[in-house]
Amino acid sequence: MKTLIRAARPWGQALSDVSIVSDSTGGKITAVEPHDPARPAGDATVVEGRGRLLVPSFSDVHVHLDSTRIGLPFREHTGAPGVWAMMMNDRLNWRNAEVPLTERVQDTLGRMIARGTTRVRSYAQVDVDCKLERFEAVLAAKEHFKDQADVEIIAFPQAGLLREEGTPELLEESLKAGATVMGGIDPCTLDRDPVKHLDIVFGLAEKYQVPIDIHLHEPGHLAVFSTDLILERTRALGMQGKVTMSHAYSLGSVNEATTRRLIDEFAELDVSLASVAPGSAGVADQLPIPLLSEAGVRLGLGQDGQRDYWSPYGNTDMLDRTWQLAFTHGFRKDELIEHCLAIASIGGASILDPNATRLKGTAHRPGVDVGDPAELLLVDGETVASAVMDRGTDRTVLHRGQVVAEQLELV
Repeated sequence: MKTLIRAARPWGQALSDVSIVSDSTGGKITAVEPHDPARPAGDATVVEGRGRLLVPSFSDVHVHLDSTRIGLPFREHTGAPGVWAMMMNDRLNWRNAEVPLTERVQDTLGRMIARGTTRVRSYAQVDVDCKLERFEAVLAAKEHFKDQADVEIIAFPQAGLLREEGTPELLEESLKAGATVMGGIDPCTLDRDPVKHLDIVFGLAEKYQVPIDIHLHEPGHLAVFSTDLILERTRALGMQGKVTMSHAYSLGSVNEATTRRLIDEFAELDVSLASVAPGSAGVADQLPIPLLSEAGVRLGLGQDGQRDYWSPYGNTDMLDRTWQLAFTHGFRKDELIEHCLAIASIGGASILDPNATRLKGTAHRPGVDVGDPAELLLVDGETVASAVMDRGTDRTVLHRGQVVAEQLELV
């Protein structure tokens, strides 16, 4: 199948015509040429760019589809501070929503695709309370939208691995049933036995040959301690390129030398980072985005929870979260604001596929060149920075070179 995007502006540059060839396994950009109003379409399907920006579609690499309340009545936040207390609040409420979980997950993923996300890595909570029920809801949504988006599922021990008997066995069941990433969380503060926790995480990842994604909410020196244990195992087991640290709010809070060392080790071991653009109060404690980019560390972005029992924030729109990333870091220069969109798209894509194109600095704008995957978004805006500020709704979403959404509605 052939597609011709006519009169679009790749990354806000000159009007161009973009040719795509695709099949059921994917699509590739085959030509990017100056716009010619008389260019014949031949047997290609024409998508009218109408002068809109053409950028890579979004990659949400940190989302909890299994806890969503998107589309349901707004409810008062009842969670207490702390991971365990918030998890228990979720456990008390998630079954009592107005519609079944499978419908909630499917509706939320559909809205994400309609707004421009075609690559997703979602957590699926697995514990002695829900067993595989939440995982199966995410798996069903993945199957439902298999032609509109690529979805990875993380087997996620939200309640820890050691606090409740039988949890590791359930995680292994989910890996057998189709989870493609092994999750971990706060080895010190939640399970209080980082060695045993990481033994299980890395052991199951090695057994099933899947990558690892570890939530890290731990503070300061403790976060660095856990991270050093993770880096040590990554090196010893030869898992370079297969480990992602999510959140990692406090890794930049200890001192400048530790910050530099961690960035250098992440680059050396090809450990990636997934941010959810947390509130500005924590920005000073995070590893700086420009330094990460300069070092070649892969960095992606995600929505996290979406109006769920953990938080009222999140709305399925990664363009909003891109704005949040720029805002919370105090970015004002166009280059840095545009870099946030590159992180939200190509940055995340390189986490999902370590062999994919990687960002090489804050000015690098890949994803719309010949040979790139045809995972694309047309969106209105004068410039890329203005599109992040205005977050327009005139959008066309392409997955594998085919239109899957128009004007925030699935096709």
